[in-house]
Amino acid sequence: MSNPESFAHADAQLNQEALVYHAAPSPGKTAIHIKKAAETQRDLSLAYTPGVAEPVRRIDADPGTAYQYTNKGNLVAVITDGSAVLGLGDVGPLASKPVMEGKAVLFKHFADIDVFDIEVHAKHPQEFIETVRRIAPTFGGINLEDIAAPHCFEIEQILMDELDIPVFHDDQHGTAIIIAAGLLNALELQNKGLEDARIVVLGAGAAGIASIRLLMTLGAHRNNIFAIDRQGVIHTGRRDLNPYKFGIAADTEKRTLADAMEGADVFIGVSGPDLISAEVLSAMAPRPVVFALSNPVPEIRPEIAHKVRDDIIMATGRSDYPNQVNNVLGFPFIFRGALDARASRINEDMQIAAVYALKDLTHEPVPQSVLDAYGLDTLSHGPEYIIPKPFDPRLRDHVAPAVARAAVESGVAPKPAD
Repeated sequence: MSNPESFAHADAQLNQEALVYHAAPSPGKTAIHIKKAAETQRDLSLAYTPGVAEPVRRIDADPGTAYQYTNKGNLVAVITDGSAVLGLGDVGPLASKPVMEGKAVLFKHFADIDVFDIEVHAKHPQEFIETVRRIAPTFGGINLEDIAAPHCFEIEQILMDELDIPVFHDDQHGTAIIIAAGLLNALELQNKGLEDARIVVLGAGAAGIASIRLLMTLGAHRNNIFAIDRQGVIHTGRRDLNPYKFGIAADTEKRTLADAMEGADVFIGVSGPDLISAEVLSAMAPRPVVFALSNPVPEIRPEIAHKVRDDIIMATGRSDYPNQVNNVLGFPFIFRGALDARASRINEDMQIAAVYALKDLTHEPVPQSVLDAYGLDTLSHGPEYIIPKPFDPRLRDHVAPAVARAAVESGVAPKPAD
């Protein structure tokens, strides 16, 4: 796909197929099934009254036994207010439901985690927080989804502090984890180190800010990271910054995207289509790394980027190019590890464990099933393979245990990982 017309044609065809997929043979993508026998009078007396009274008494005496007698330990809420849905913006809670159902499909398919999708009408963060707080006993974890910045930061932090189950905003940390894993591999291939790299991040919403925070935790220097919003470079001299943007502000004289890109080693785009010109790309340092993650149209299209720079390593958010940065590489297995360890939160140590598990998996020989799934004859660590493929069956066995171990070692899980 090398021009806007081909993008538009492919998207129109996909849109029509998606409508049929969602509507037929019955509406929606998820359903509930019964796990226990319900065929006889005895079955019903065990499932409901009078037999159900005994697990109720056990849980009342010891709340921890809810993980033994109910589905709490394998149940996650995917919950949104619909204020920042994909690239569609504030479409509201009802219109967000197809996305939340889709997230449920991914949780179940990749990590065998059950999900209730919950769409909340809440115009203010406190309303949303109160809703989640009240329903939290049902779940083993909370996946916040498609909530606009800056409210998403406040919502997540308060819920993390108040609840005793993991709360994870995937648009922040899930994206950041996949970016970090791919970037570490790409920099290694380009013979560069994260601690010295000059990094430009275009887009200072949830994903951009979380990515910068994680990269700094991993060793990137704050004054080597230039975040760009609609007003230009986020620098310490600006007076229009909220606390979240001020936390990533650089002490720099650079003011524009072009200023920041001159001599930069890394570009990370979490913004919008076609925002990086060939001229701006050509001003980057030798052997640059470009993550153009706007979807469906990247900040700069790979055809253009590779024509301008033959020394580039590039990733996008699309599945039809190499190096797709896809959150499905992270969140199902991060929650799987957290639930298996019965963690009370998903902390920074667990996020870093996920980064390195993903990074290291890319160095392992690729199984034939992955090659078959993507129609490839061969695939190995290199410029077109810096992060695992979403259908790699090893992801669960690599990422989930690493996250569970980190939960135990960091003190947020009460028992050793199984």
